[in-house]
Amino acid sequence: MVGQAQTLYINGEWRAAAAGNTRDIHCPADGSLVARVSEGDRSDAERAIAAARAAFDEGSWANTSAWERGDLLLRVSDILVRDREEFARAESLDTGKRVVESGYDMDDIAACFRYYGKIAGTDPGHVVDTGSTEAISRVRYEPVGVCGLITPWNFPLLQVAWKVAPALAAGNTFVLKPSELTPSTAVLLMRALHEAGLPAGVGNLVLGRGDEVGAPLSEHPDIDLVSFTGGLHTGRAIAASAATTVKRVALELGGKNPNVVFADADFETAVDYALTAIFLHSGQVCSAGARLIVQDEIHDALVDEIVRRAETIRLGGPFDEDAETGPLISAEHRAKVEDYVKRSIEEGAVLRTGGRRPEGERYASGYFYLPTVLDEVRQGSQAVTEESFGPVLTVERFTDEDDAVRIANDTHYGLAGAVFTSDVSKAQRVANRMRHGTVWINDFHPYLPQAEWGGFKQSGIGRELGGGGLREYQEAKHVYQNLRPEPQRWFSGE
Repeated sequence: MVGQAQTLYINGEWRAAAAGNTRDIHCPADGSLVARVSEGDRSDAERAIAAARAAFDEGSWANTSAWERGDLLLRVSDILVRDREEFARAESLDTGKRVVESGYDMDDIAACFRYYGKIAGTDPGHVVDTGSTEAISRVRYEPVGVCGLITPWNFPLLQVAWKVAPALAAGNTFVLKPSELTPSTAVLLMRALHEAGLPAGVGNLVLGRGDEVGAPLSEHPDIDLVSFTGGLHTGRAIAASAATTVKRVALELGGKNPNVVFADADFETAVDYALTAIFLHSGQVCSAGARLIVQDEIHDALVDEIVRRAETIRLGGPFDEDAETGPLISAEHRAKVEDYVKRSIEEGAVLRTGGRRPEGERYASGYFYLPTVLDEVRQGSQAVTEESFGPVLTVERFTDEDDAVRIANDTHYGLAGAVFTSDVSKAQRVANRMRHGTVWINDFHPYLPQAEWGGFKQSGIGRELGGGGLREYQEAKHVYQNLRPEPQRWFSGE
């Protein structure tokens, strides 16, 4: 895609940014130039909003049958399967993620479009019993309207799909703003939507910085809903901006996710999943198991083995077949992770491994950081309360079941968590008491298109995926019909 400068998609046409600005995209694994894309500004965002507004108010999309909308999403799913390798390569070049991981992401993205394609026409609403034969009452679901969709850099196309697929299934129009760091697969998706037959103006793509392109999506009166996935600070700002026009808001704001391991858990399984929970994609995962909460009896043995295994993890670029995880997204983000580790150690955390950049020429031009384990972390410290969003595992101890639940819930986040134990009853009790939107038992990271995803507390508002994810993009309307209308004579007129 290098040399490409017409990468805004507005009202069915590819175009350059109004001001002619461009941005170079570099691979974080080696700094190589990946793409040159248009860099939009507020004026481009406003043109896209106007196109989406006109397409919703004056176009036929909202009145297109749900089955037809579903068929379009199924065609998109087929294109994603057909072009899987192209999408995966573009994703890996933008993020530095191993291409095999990006391939798995593409499979999940195709499944998301397939799921919403299949359920788009399956919900006719429901009839409400009025208690009378002389009236009919029903509830139907209609599209919200124009949606502003703002997505992050860590899973660029997956997060886009979780918003675009249900938004279209419900009959909405949208303006999409992906992260300015990882726009390539969003461009490819808009090409797929165009090929699948999406009418002009229904889907629009504007690339650019959050202050230029993202801000209008939360402020503009012609946007009916804004859906954002990203950091807590930005999410708060978006919610405040959206309040001015009282638009619908859906927020997924990350987490500080506990992984609770009881002494009766299978030792090798607990070690293996603890490593995957935090070091997959170098910890740049909203639901990463960054907090390992271990029962006292097995703390030493478990942590020693995790440290040993972490020191064998192989770092590398997207196409390095020996690599097991990749770089961080940028120099700025690596600096934040380094500062987080430094402050954690100053607070008393014990550095067991990592805590620095890897040595060697092969890592010199990328943003690599070694898998890191911080042991004996104090509850309430910034190591526990703040997200590092990097390959940093913090370790806390607990004594019994009540202690484990208390520690797991001691966070202002509530996105995801896990419990490892061989006691089925205990697993269910702990899972039920954990205040997190997803809880895994003897597992970590799986999600399903048909199961709702989202967080408690400051991890966000609303849900993605599943039927609840579709409802986020719908308005419920109650229609009441009097079958035998006649004057009531409440006011006699005499």
